[in-house]
Amino acid sequence: MKSYQKLTTTQPAACRVEEEGAAPMPTGHGKLAPWWVGSGLLVAAVLLSTITVWVLRQVSGGWLGPTPPPKCLLVPESHRFDCYPERRVVVTQELCESRGCCFIQSPPPAEGKRGVPWCFYPPDFPSYTLESLNQTALGMVGLLVRREKAYYPRDIEKLRLDVEFETDTRLHIKITDAANPRYEVPLDIPQVMKRAENPIYSLNFSWDPFGVLLQRKATGTVLLNTTVAPLIFADQFLQISTSLPSKFLYGLGEHRGSLLHNLDWNTLTLWARDVSPTESFNLYGAHPFYLLMEEGGDAHGVFLLNSNAMEVALQPAPGLTWRTIGGVLDFYIFLGPDPNMVIQQYQQVIGFPAMPPLWALGFHLCRWGYGSSNETWQTVRAMRNYQIPQDAQWNDIDYMDGYRDFTLDSQKFATLPSLVEDLHKHGQRYVMILDPGISSTSPHGSYWPFDEGLRRGLFLNTTQGQPLIGQVWPGFTAFADFSNPDTHQWWLENLQHFYAHVPFDGLWIDMNEPSNFMDGSEDGCPPGEFDSPPYTPAVLGDSLSAKTVCASAKQKASVHYNLHNLYGLMEAKATASALIKIRGKRPFIISRSTFPSQGRYSGHWLGDNQSQWKDMYYSIPGLLSFSLFGIPLVGADICGFSGSTSEELCTRWMQLGAFYPFARNHNTQNEKAQDPTVFSPAARTAMKDVLLTRYSLLPFLYTLFHRAHLQGDTVARPLFFEFPRDVATWELDRQFLWGRSLLVTPVLEPGVDSVTGYVPQGTWYDFYTGSSVNSSGEMLKMSAPLEHLNLHIREGSILPTQKPATTSEVTRGNPLHLIVALSSHATAWGDLFWDDGESLDTFEKGNYSYVVFNVTQNIFTSTVLHASTEATKVTVGTLSIFGVQKPPSKVLLNGQEKPFSYLDNQVLTVSDLGISLSQGFSLQWL
Repeated sequence: MKSYQKLTTTQPAACRVEEEGAAPMPTGHGKLAPWWVGSGLLVAAVLLSTITVWVLRQVSGGWLGPTPPPKCLLVPESHRFDCYPERRVVVTQELCESRGCCFIQSPPPAEGKRGVPWCFYPPDFPSYTLESLNQTALGMVGLLVRREKAYYPRDIEKLRLDVEFETDTRLHIKITDAANPRYEVPLDIPQVMKRAENPIYSLNFSWDPFGVLLQRKATGTVLLNTTVAPLIFADQFLQISTSLPSKFLYGLGEHRGSLLHNLDWNTLTLWARDVSPTESFNLYGAHPFYLLMEEGGDAHGVFLLNSNAMEVALQPAPGLTWRTIGGVLDFYIFLGPDPNMVIQQYQQVIGFPAMPPLWALGFHLCRWGYGSSNETWQTVRAMRNYQIPQDAQWNDIDYMDGYRDFTLDSQKFATLPSLVEDLHKHGQRYVMILDPGISSTSPHGSYWPFDEGLRRGLFLNTTQGQPLIGQVWPGFTAFADFSNPDTHQWWLENLQHFYAHVPFDGLWIDMNEPSNFMDGSEDGCPPGEFDSPPYTPAVLGDSLSAKTVCASAKQKASVHYNLHNLYGLMEAKATASALIKIRGKRPFIISRSTFPSQGRYSGHWLGDNQSQWKDMYYSIPGLLSFSLFGIPLVGADICGFSGSTSEELCTRWMQLGAFYPFARNHNTQNEKAQDPTVFSPAARTAMKDVLLTRYSLLPFLYTLFHRAHLQGDTVARPLFFEFPRDVATWELDRQFLWGRSLLVTPVLEPGVDSVTGYVPQGTWYDFYTGSSVNSSGEMLKMSAPLEHLNLHIREGSILPTQKPATTSEVTRGNPLHLIVALSSHATAWGDLFWDDGESLDTFEKGNYSYVVFNVTQNIFTSTVLHASTEATKVTVGTLSIFGVQKPPSKVLLNGQEKPFSYLDNQVLTVSDLGISLSQGFSLQWL
């Protein structure tokens, strides 16, 4: 067996593949030095490892056991790839060596932490050999052969390797069974028709053992090196490892934690689960995608298109191991080279997010436990009375009759249709919750959703072919099978029936992991390979069926074992289709469970958080992670869902939440109300003011969503996306940007009247006053009394804003206020996308206006690149220019002199412009 090796540009790669050459042939099977050992370091490494182990043995009194073989001592601790990842097992030397692995005990880690693996792969562990490699139109196809069985059952001897050079910045590598078809994720992925001509990457292979080495041509940086540990491909255990070029890794959701992952023996599990957001648990969605920042500021991303239960093990080498229990290894690698481009390239594969209706970007209010439609209505009226902006009122499950979908509590919510009518009269919208669990206990003939679903065979079935019965809010329930197209029609019909009584505007789909109050079903789960697989990833509850349905449950498209992580995506797809057919307008859906491509159908909220300061902080890395995942319409429950908030916490959280792309205040039952109307006049005013600020920025926010829909830009954005060469930004997750222009620095601690935030190099302007801040790239202390949220505009930007009102519908008719933030070169740029705010496919059909704003040489120009009638309904009222170095003597609007004001803080303002947005214009100051 050959050693696992590091292939560098100075070493003879076993096989080099260049984009323009023919398929290569082996250049020899020369044994290279182990990959972690550089030239001349071999003796030193062995000596150091031996001394370290000897010292530990003396200290431990011999509990570390016999001296390991020299080949094991060669492997530094940080580079030990786990050979025995099973949880709840005390790994002994006997168990470890039965797998052919090295065993060296290390001091136990801190409680609850994973430490250095005691059982790890030796350098000569058997793996696959690349037997052949042939050219194809798009890349190559190869055959991998394993000569010795690995230690998981149904090891697959021969694998097919497919490589496609899809674009100059995207590489596709797929490994699957060479002889038999396997389950693959049923996602619509665009197929390329020709091979990339000038890729910015080079690809090499090691033949024996098989390995992939991917490098960035411009820098030589090794992005992937899978020779660091053996490839294992058994029927229900697939594992591949790689070295990483840095420790700056993001993504891999859904989890609660900092934006930047900790690589200190950290395992992230991907298996959709209903659990309140908790550090280290697998949460509601699964996103097997990571973004990594390389030294120098380049970035790349890796997506594993696999929907089975999975874990990703991170270690300080730095290194990463993908471990999944089904499907295939189907990788897409995105070369960027900047982080914004990586995310755009990722969404070119999974699909760009849907354009939300404008009202979706207003303020939403909800709680579980209003108790009645009249109490809900009272809250709406109170919001109007205080003139606090609100676009949508929601209800949780208490509107239902016995918590059953598509029903209405005829006693407590009898006036709901009238409430919805009133909302619509005031330009507001109504959103309600739906769960996928359908009550199965109503007398036959009394509950159409279950009766008809049963008749058509639309529920998840047991292995015996009967509907799987679990328990959710209404009691015993069956679960809709959204992998069946017939279920989509049934779902539509149910929604049509309810819409006839309550004409809702959007839907909130919850509990769609799917959640189950039982483990598996009322009868448990049967024995077998799906419910008791040879290997179970580190899922909460230690079982695939913990608080969900049996993995063996039958669905139309496949077994639930394969489809579990897709359940929320499939429900969102069915719901979006139904809403379009019912309303004929852009659908608005918020889903709890998500999977790659979900942004095409829904947004997401971050789940059942708590009214605690740390939860407010964790919402920022949460929303930024979902920006990476292509789901820009995201936010957390403002003020916290469970527990009781405080006035200070809720005020600060309303300030932060006003800058969530999706802004909803939501509260649980049996806690005091937390909508803005219930607080003191001072707090209420602070909340109202920050919502008015949000509403003033709706034109800017709406344009950001257009850019997300059109090309995959992020809306809420980490600072390092805009400043990738500034290493100080790489760990920041207590601030964020809207687009490239607006810096949000919230207060995340109690009892303070200032906040310290990072201000990247350049000139930034206070959003409210226009006063400038010049930064060298440093932490700055900012005043932050309770009524104030710090917002700064980046130099060189133009923000389209609008006079705010209490709904987006009224706001969109008000005059625009364009804010110009001049750069040090006295230039600026911005844009505005404008349409009717709700019609389907306005961009695709040409029913929109697109205006570009530009400043150069003291001349502001507005250029209409595309026009529609909607633009004639709004005017440009005011132009404010920040950073005008000296007082102008006069201002000319289209050549005509115009009154203006100029302040000492270098802000020039020209009001009463009264120009239609549909007309281009220029304004010059002299």
